[in-house]
Amino acid sequence: MADPYQNNVYHQGDGDGYQTYGEGGQDGYAYQGEYPQEEDAASDATEGHDEEDQMYEGEYQGIPHPDEVKAARRAARARARATADAVSEQEELAEQYEDIMEDCAHGRFQWTLFIVLGLALMGDGVECFVVGFVLPSAEKDMCLSNSEKGMLGLIVFLGMMFGAFIWGGLADKVGRRKCLIVALAIHCVFAFLSSFAQGYGFFLFFRLFSGFGIGGSVPIVYSYFSEFLQMDKRGEHLSWLCMFWMMGGIYASFAAWGIIPRYGWGFSMGTEFSFHSWRVFVLVCALPAITSLIGLTFMPESPRFLLESGKHDEAWMILKQVHDTNWRAKGEPERVFTVTQIKTPKTQEDEFIEIQSATGTAFQRWGVRTLSLTKLVLKNVASLVSSELRLSTLMMAIIWFTMAFSYYGLSVWFPDMIKHLQREEYESKEKVFVGKKVENFHFNFSLENQVHRDGEYIRDKFINIELKSVKFEDSLFEDCLFEDIRSSDTIFENCTIRNTTFYNTDLWEEKFVDCRMENSTFEHNKKGCHLNFEEENDVLIYLVSFLGSLAVLPGNIISALFMDKIGRIKLIGGSMLVSAGCTFFLFLSFSQAAIIAWQCLFCGVSVAAWNGIEVVTVELYPTSKRATAFGVLNALCKLAAILGSSIFASFVGITKIVPILLSFTALVCGGVVALKLPETREKILL
Repeated sequence: MADPYQNNVYHQGDGDGYQTYGEGGQDGYAYQGEYPQEEDAASDATEGHDEEDQMYEGEYQGIPHPDEVKAARRAARARARATADAVSEQEELAEQYEDIMEDCAHGRFQWTLFIVLGLALMGDGVECFVVGFVLPSAEKDMCLSNSEKGMLGLIVFLGMMFGAFIWGGLADKVGRRKCLIVALAIHCVFAFLSSFAQGYGFFLFFRLFSGFGIGGSVPIVYSYFSEFLQMDKRGEHLSWLCMFWMMGGIYASFAAWGIIPRYGWGFSMGTEFSFHSWRVFVLVCALPAITSLIGLTFMPESPRFLLESGKHDEAWMILKQVHDTNWRAKGEPERVFTVTQIKTPKTQEDEFIEIQSATGTAFQRWGVRTLSLTKLVLKNVASLVSSELRLSTLMMAIIWFTMAFSYYGLSVWFPDMIKHLQREEYESKEKVFVGKKVENFHFNFSLENQVHRDGEYIRDKFINIELKSVKFEDSLFEDCLFEDIRSSDTIFENCTIRNTTFYNTDLWEEKFVDCRMENSTFEHNKKGCHLNFEEENDVLIYLVSFLGSLAVLPGNIISALFMDKIGRIKLIGGSMLVSAGCTFFLFLSFSQAAIIAWQCLFCGVSVAAWNGIEVVTVELYPTSKRATAFGVLNALCKLAAILGSSIFASFVGITKIVPILLSFTALVCGGVVALKLPETREKILL
């Protein structure tokens, strides 16, 4: 039976064993005798001293030299390999790749990639806030019903769910960089188109595909970045990367507050096309993704993916680029990339290429390529429930689902509860007028938050005013004139309207319930919906989202600093259980300030769990399945977000008990399951 692995080598001499560094390797891991020091090991001696006189600054403090630490780690891995009954070639490749990344060090290249990928992650964070911020304006601009508003709020998550699943699967077969570029390009194009869409249908369609594009960012970004990190830096730097999602929330909140209320920033072209300020906000929200897309064009593919795909030469060149970039930035350009051999697996991708090249016409090649690629992706998805990965996948699915269900459910519940409390406070100030008779009066002032019962309005004029939250019940209007009227939440119920003229108003048929019209006319009714930004946009909602995003910062910093010290599993389990405890205090929140405070606490604690979950997901799965697994789990996360936000929102104004108990139960279950996961902080990426 043929060896499933083949050796592609750069070497001087023979040898069909495992690959070496330098010359004369023993056990496949030999180095040149005068190989330069690693990262943080450069001498800090004063200029003018001879090289042999320089010494490590921590020598007198008993601090081990970084070279000694790395040598000890490699020796420990070699002993473990020697004592193991059987070491798979996949594990050998993983160990060699880890040694190469240690030699390349952590420096300018990783930080550049960190910013580029962070902006893509920031784009995902922004996308979660866009619809919520524009909805108060969009519903007026496009005359949305309650059901249409609900669908618009969920459509983005639906697109992100399918995007995560599809792009994650493709990234393991086509490449991390290529898929991320295409996904971000789709997001940017459809986000741009959505800002100009005048109708609800087109806007819904464009936001669906915008979400589909950005949905691929999370599974690809973490898989991509992790494959440029050495083991001892992986947990911390993946956690720092999570901060960009928080920055997305802050960016969206600031942009919404600074742009949407500025009505004068828009323009109109007749009555058929309008471009109000909320559409400018939609465009601005695409900027992080656009910037990331530009940056990605200068970034290379993941060499770990290339090795899995059998592309040894490309991987070697990229690893050399990483090595040289980092050491030049550290002021040591003389360091030489000494890797001469890298073992690469022979994968099914070879069969895929053969089938593609043997096909005739361009259309046939495209069809065969698409079909074979689909089969490979689905086969990869099915492998996540194989005997080796079944338990890990099940546990991670439970953790992702319970965390997302609670987090996104409460993220919707918090601002909705604040709006409900505002509404209750507003209604408590409602003025009621009963049996009033008004004759020959000119109403030149607006009416707000009022109820008029059994009133009589004879020969009155309502001209150029606004009716906001006004209800007329069992009233008579006779010989009246309504002209240039703007209304919101206004209704006429069981009224008699006689010899009355409505001119240039938005008082349409549905605003008259069980009313009797006698010789009344409607002339030049207003068409469409009309915005009033001063009334429809509450700055408090932007502030709540901003504070919730900002509260994530302390938790993010703490989780990054302690991810490798206390371990991923304790961090996830502990954070989820503490978050569950926080939800119980929501029983004591009877004011807007209390809800905002508990929201900040919940977000600050739960982010540590999110960071741990994302790091563990990267580390549990091998390279050939990493993005696929992340995509499937992230798609499940978006499904939980849809369910959580829908269920929690339905109980606003009815009861607090159900949302609190649901979130508490979900977080406790997820936290308990998380504590059963294997610790991965000392695990080399397979």
